[in-house]
Amino acid sequence: MNSGADPACTADELLPAAARGGPVSHAVSRVARLHRIAAGKLLRRLGLYPGQEMVMMHLWETGPVRQSDLIKAVALDPSTVTKMLQRLEQSGHVRRRPDPADRRAVLVEATDASCALHADVARAWSELEDHTLAGLDPAERAELIRLLAKVEANLCVEAAECQGQDPAGAAPAAEPAAARPGSTSAQPESTSSALSTSASEL
Repeated sequence: MNSGADPACTADELLPAAARGGPVSHAVSRVARLHRIAAGKLLRRLGLYPGQEMVMMHLWETGPVRQSDLIKAVALDPSTVTKMLQRLEQSGHVRRRPDPADRRAVLVEATDASCALHADVARAWSELEDHTLAGLDPAERAELIRLLAKVEANLCVEAAECQGQDPAGAAPAAEPAAARPGSTSAQPESTSSALSTSASEL
């Protein structure tokens, strides 16, 4: 009989047979999914879709940027970023205009009206952090960040991402991922953080 428990939130004693060779990968996938859901709930209060906050964070930090460079920075599909920018523009958070240096290019920038959103996103991010790391002491949090940085570095190499970066704790690769047969440059969906760097707009 079905006990009524949500399988998405129930830790199984046994992994699915196909996942038994990758228990950590299975755990990361489950945590990332739940983290995206939690982030989405917080962002909906602000009228945002997951991933839009990462676009805004980049614009707040860098100022005006070419749309092509923004797409590379947030590592999302161009069509996804275009849809995000359309919605953010409609809500008054961003503006797009021709680049004076190259009329074929488009500059994207955060509007003055988005300043209030900046504070709201910062609060939502802090709340998400509290939910995510509840029960972990400062030492455990620092260790988790250190370990996630190493995992991220490994995945950057495997996915041929993070070119030119040298993340702390990165393990040296014997061979660049791009040189391996069958290797492709994958573009992750947000994330929002190390656990949800892949966010897509619904």
